Amino acid sequence: MSTAVIEKKPLPAEGAVVAAEPRLSPTPVSRKLRQEPHVVELNPRLEAADVIDRASHAMIARFTGGMSPAAMAMAQFDWAMHLAASPGKLGALVDSAMHKWIEFGRVATDAMVDGKDAIHEASRDPRFRNPAWNQMPFRLMADAFQLSEAWWKEATTNVRGASPHHLRMVEFSARQILDVFSPSNWAPTNPEVLDATMKEGGANLQRGLTNAIDDAERQFAEMPPEGFENFRPGGTVATTPGKVVFRNRLIELIQYGPTTNEVHPEPILIIPAWIMKYYILDLSPHNSMIRHLVAAGFTVFCISWKNPGSEDRDLGLEAYRELGPVAALEAIEAICGPTKVHGVGYCLGGTLMSIEAARQARDGDERFGSLTLLAAQTDFTQAGELMLFIDESQLSLLEDMMWERGYLDTKQMSGAFQMLRSRDLVWSKMVHDYLLGKRVAMNDLMAWNADATRMPFRMHAEYLQHLFLDNDLAEGRHHVGETSIAIEDIQVPIFAVGTETDHVAPWKSVHKITLLSDSEVTFVLTTGGHNAGIVSEPGHKHRAYRIATKPADAPYVDPEHWGETAKAHEGSWWLAWFDWLAARSGEKVAPPPMGAPDKGYAPLCDAPGTYVLMP
Repeated sequence: MSTAVIEKKPLPAEGAVVAAEPRLSPTPVSRKLRQEPHVVELNPRLEAADVIDRASHAMIARFTGGMSPAAMAMAQFDWAMHLAASPGKLGALVDSAMHKWIEFGRVATDAMVDGKDAIHEASRDPRFRNPAWNQMPFRLMADAFQLSEAWWKEATTNVRGASPHHLRMVEFSARQILDVFSPSNWAPTNPEVLDATMKEGGANLQRGLTNAIDDAERQFAEMPPEGFENFRPGGTVATTPGKVVFRNRLIELIQYGPTTNEVHPEPILIIPAWIMKYYILDLSPHNSMIRHLVAAGFTVFCISWKNPGSEDRDLGLEAYRELGPVAALEAIEAICGPTKVHGVGYCLGGTLMSIEAARQARDGDERFGSLTLLAAQTDFTQAGELMLFIDESQLSLLEDMMWERGYLDTKQMSGAFQMLRSRDLVWSKMVHDYLLGKRVAMNDLMAWNADATRMPFRMHAEYLQHLFLDNDLAEGRHHVGETSIAIEDIQVPIFAVGTETDHVAPWKSVHKITLLSDSEVTFVLTTGGHNAGIVSEPGHKHRAYRIATKPADAPYVDPEHWGETAKAHEGSWWLAWFDWLAARSGEKVAPPPMGAPDKGYAPLCDAPGTYVLMP
């Protein structure tokens, strides 16, 4: 069995400090071998066969967008066989279909006579709430489509004996197929499009064709969407003044300059997810979380992850921990002295920070003074529709796809997220841009979302296998070093934020930190989704949140009853968080120096640094 050799990389810039590289084990050959430690080597013929199989699977993945045909086939077979063996369920479905269409025929007749609606307005799909859909026959088309959706949901759920995971996959795929045939997606059956076409003499369709050609050309040339160039980091976004004070092969650590005469003595370390550019937390000046934190009197450090390439294929989750938060904490201690640090982790960055916090608790390391988890999960049993793409078959295909290149490409990542929200990100966009011929002006959040990143082969495979699929972190099986760690060991206060419409980290999954941790946990549920709910600056319209604190060792309150004690507030949750941080900080002192040249942490360049600009 061949062993991967990782060479030490040269310093990216003169004077940069490089953390010690973790020792990496061989690149995994197959999932079966990883589960059988007694197998230490492969027959050369079997190793060659494994390479052929991986190449074949990678080719399949290119045609399926990273989806495993075998996984979907097994799900469909499981559903179909158990449904066929359930005469009671089949009879109920036939009865449901008959009643739905009899009722639809009755109310359709009433609607044509006296205008009564077949489906109450409040229960309508958002795609059909425009007043134009009240016209005949479009209202009946919309109602018939919604009734069909409801029937298929009945058919793909609660099938006795079928795997719940397979049923979710079948339900998801049925919903994807049905969305294709929604009357809102086709010009002849969409009254909004027909009205616009008549009023504009078809000019909307001409503009839409131009938009479609432009999008196709940009996608073929792998160019970002129009207007992206107006939001370059360091230009109009990521403009909070600061210095890169540390760099290794995986991160740049940015220290932001103070804007107040005095600051709290405990600095803040922000760990964003490595699947995103860090500047979602430093967008335009008005909605930059980092700028607001600095203005509130905090010393802020933020990690900017490198966009990995093929040479980083063997960087695993442990390498990300050591080269990320561990290296950053060492730099902060050198610059600010031996003080507590407020850890702030966003999405996967919050998961990684939780791992390091649990490691510190196990080893008696007390550098963290508090933790803030922004849409971050520590238990993955309810990780939402992303779990549809995670089983043994799917992970095997993903691994082989990444094995070919050494990383997970941005196209596969964006494709998966688009599938989860195809109604909003695919079909609604098609209607708006191509049929109505309109364009939504690019803004900072949209530009950031288009600035995609990659993930190394080994890290992504480990993350999906051990955290998502096996749930090792929540169940005390995740190892750091020779022994395991546990979230229950964390004793510092925690501030956790979930967002109401999060498709990546559902809020009930984020809420599980109140079950896993024995420390004080303040949980916030805010309006918005995974990104817009976090970027929720003061003054943002239509923002609200609920908040409640569970004292240390207090009884657990499940998410269904959590809202009974949570207080509702209008506006941004940021202000409540700033007060929470200040209450756990000391009296203000003079700001620390920018970097520590005498300790090897001389400022290397201005923020936003160089890694964030890597394509």
